[in-house]
Amino acid sequence: MLAGMRLSFTKMQGLGNDFIVFDAPAGMELPSAEVFRRLADRRVGIGFDQALVLMPPSKDGFDVFYRIFNADGSEVEQCGNGARCIASLVARKLGKASVQMDSPGGQIKGFLRDDGLVSVDMGVPNFSPAALPFDASREADVYPLRVGEKELQIGAVSMGNPHAVMQVPSVRDAAVDTLGPAVENHSRFAKRTNVGFMEVVSPTHISLRVFERGVGETQACGTGACAAVAVGRRWGLLQEEVQVDAPGGRMIVRWPGPGEALWLTGPAVTVFEGTVEV
Repeated sequence: MLAGMRLSFTKMQGLGNDFIVFDAPAGMELPSAEVFRRLADRRVGIGFDQALVLMPPSKDGFDVFYRIFNADGSEVEQCGNGARCIASLVARKLGKASVQMDSPGGQIKGFLRDDGLVSVDMGVPNFSPAALPFDASREADVYPLRVGEKELQIGAVSMGNPHAVMQVPSVRDAAVDTLGPAVENHSRFAKRTNVGFMEVVSPTHISLRVFERGVGETQACGTGACAAVAVGRRWGLLQEEVQVDAPGGRMIVRWPGPGEALWLTGPAVTVFEGTVEV
C-alpha cells in the first residue's frame, strides 16, 4: 500500500515470469506509467515483467479484483502466471483453498493443489478476430501475415488478452528477437499482441517461447501457454492435456475443446516482501 511515498509489495514469480504484487485500497492513486517503468528496471529498480495491483472486489462473491501493468507501464487485460500468483497469495491470506478473482480480462477461479501447484480456470478461448482485436475479414484457423519479405502462418486467439501463435521446427532456433517485435507491433493488431513460437514435440508436449507485448521475451507466459495449446488443438496437433515447456520451466494446460474452459497449472512462488520509495 502507498503510505506517503513508500510502496509495500510482494515479489513473486511463476517459472521465472516475475511480478510485484501490492494492495491498492479504493480511491488510491496508482503509480504512473513512468513510475512502473522505473520500478521494473532490473538495475535501478526492483525488476519485474508485470506489476499486479490488488483492489477490493466490485461484485459480490469475489475475493479480489486485479489490474496488470507491464514493464513498459502499459496496462494489459490478463496474465496467466500472474493470476496463479495472485490466487496463491490471496488464498493463503484468506485461509482458503480456492478463490474467485475478477479482472479486466474476465473472471478467474484459482485453486491451491495438494502438490503445491496452483490451477486457474482461464475461461473459454475466443477465436473471434474482434476479440483480440485482429484485422481479418472472417474467423479462420490460420491467417497469412506479411512481415517484411516473409509471409507467416499464424493462429490468433484471445485468452482475455491477444495472442498470435506460429508453429516452428525448433524453438531454440526460432527468430524470436526479430519476428517477435515485428508481429507484436503489426498494423493488423490494433492493440498489439503477444507472440508465441510453438514447437510440437508430441500431441501431449510442446516447447514454447513467447515475446510478450510491452515486455519482450519472458521466461514463461501463462496466457501464451494457454493460447498455444488452444491453437494447437484447433489445428488438430494436440490432445486435451498438454505439457508446455517454457525457458523458465513447465506448465500443464488442459482444454477439453470448443465452448469449454481452459485450465492452466503451474507453480507460484513468493520470493520476498519489500518496500520501495516511489
